[in-house]
Amino acid sequence: MGWFKRLFGLEKPEAPAEPMAQVVQQAAQAQSIAPAKVGPDGNFDESGLAKRVALAFDSDSEVADIETVYVAQLSGTVVLKGQVPSQEILDKLVAIASAEEGATGVQTDQVTVG
Repeated sequence: MGWFKRLFGLEKPEAPAEPMAQVVQQAAQAQSIAPAKVGPDGNFDESGLAKRVALAFDSDSEVADIETVYVAQLSGTVVLKGQVPSQEILDKLVAIASAEEGATGVQTDQVTVG
């Protein structure tokens, strides 16, 4: 089971024709939505950033199968919680989350390594 389905109970949406960052930027400008609140479909979503991060995790084969970490968001901060097998995996999760449009930081103090 992928990140998106496990965390949000939803099937992955079809990939947009445009890159996700472009979808977020266009939605934020057109609808005056903060980038962190733009969902995968380009509409307002309180958990939009967390959902887009989960989809990004699903797209990366190195982290797609991890089932011991959860993703949340506090405004533009991505919050990771749980356990990872190594610091390298945590670093990879942070890099992926940080690259998502609207992410202002990544909080990892609730993640244990090992």
